[in-house]
Amino acid sequence: MDVSFLGGPCPQRGVGVVAPFDFALDRELWRWVPDEVSLHLTRTPFVPVEVSLDLARLVSEHETLGDAVRALTAVAPEVVAYACASGSFVGGVAGERAMCAAMSLAGAPPSVTTSGALLEALAELDVRRVALVTPYTVSVTRVLEEFVAEAGVLVTGCAFMGLTREIWRVPYRDVVAMARQAVRPGRADALFISCTNLPTYDVIPQLEAELRIPVLSANQVTMWAALRRLGTRAVGPYQALLDESARVWPPPVPPVLPEETQEY
Repeated sequence: MDVSFLGGPCPQRGVGVVAPFDFALDRELWRWVPDEVSLHLTRTPFVPVEVSLDLARLVSEHETLGDAVRALTAVAPEVVAYACASGSFVGGVAGERAMCAAMSLAGAPPSVTTSGALLEALAELDVRRVALVTPYTVSVTRVLEEFVAEAGVLVTGCAFMGLTREIWRVPYRDVVAMARQAVRPGRADALFISCTNLPTYDVIPQLEAELRIPVLSANQVTMWAALRRLGTRAVGPYQALLDESARVWPPPVPPVLPEETQEY
């Protein structure tokens, strides 16, 4: 039987992803990826440390990055993304740039980090004022605030959860509650939800409709930045970063007041 006409699978373009050992949201990353692109994930080695500044430093060491990149080169990705927010902002703006340089030195093609992608997204949307939501402790959250401020963006509000483990278990309702706490009416041009281990895909359109500003998340900006280095677009319906038509909100509808009662 001649089956040559079946050929093989469609050619795939590869994105290599370096994630922390405790990353649990592989499926969420894939939701932003178009059909013609594959993700090739590798994880940093396990260390018995809770989510903290110490952990952020450990999972972003240049030697660790180099080993991960060399493992990914076997499948020849066209771009490598370091998918960790705290690991890429813990060293400030200079530290984030040094991470990209270290990945390139290890043989990476074009590379991006979550925090570098955040700064690209803020520039893309011309955001000068941002509100922040994090699942972190206060100390990790403060370093994110400093990173954003160092890049010239004003932080107008912040809410954090104080978690040190199992961040992937946070439900959407808690993310929404934190967003409402962080965003002060008329004071933020956008909201950023930090941590690649925090689920956000389905909640972004809801929050944008309610808050009437772009909502960015760690996984979203990482995939957006990596995919645009391939000359393609991330998939995310009704997400302002990914769809220019979603950046314009209709004017709010004034409340309907009951008619005044009249006495005769």
